[in-house]
Amino acid sequence: MGKLRYTAITSLDGYVADTQGSFDWAMPDEAIHTFVNDLEREVGTYLYGRRMYEVMRYWETAPTGEDEPRYLADYAEIWQAADKIVYSATLDDAPTARTKLERRFDPDEIRAMKEASDGDISIGGPGLAAAALRAGLVDELDRFVAPAIVGGGTAFLPDDLRVDLKLVDERRFPNGTVLLAYRVTR
Repeated sequence: MGKLRYTAITSLDGYVADTQGSFDWAMPDEAIHTFVNDLEREVGTYLYGRRMYEVMRYWETAPTGEDEPRYLADYAEIWQAADKIVYSATLDDAPTARTKLERRFDPDEIRAMKEASDGDISIGGPGLAAAALRAGLVDELDRFVAPAIVGGGTAFLPDDLRVDLKLVDERRFPNGTVLLAYRVTR
């Protein structure tokens, strides 16, 4: 059975993007990217909301040649090899390989997907993750806290949500980013 994981880089004050929609303060360096690559190797399927998909589809055509940093090419290869499901009522299509477009998020379908999966499932985008958290579907949260306060924007977690967690890992990276990895306790 696969686990549903929600992973994001956030500001110290809990945002994945600032009030302008920017996340330039959160760009992972080589150490973080290499660590994330190892986490992502376990992922068989990515679940995305529209905005997160539009950001992540860069990896479909990201350069992977010998001139590219190995950690970036490695991530592109990991991303390209995985299945992707995009939840959007507004997109006409999802043109990346191995990608399916769904018009609505169905918690029962995700439960069945978890039961049938040999690999982990990653959920990306705070809106979609909020729906999965509220439905009790998320098994793990990996929060990379960047050394930045942005003062507002798109929150990592929704308001009015209670979930009990157990800390399962913590790491500090040379650039000041800290990983806090939690398992949902049920």
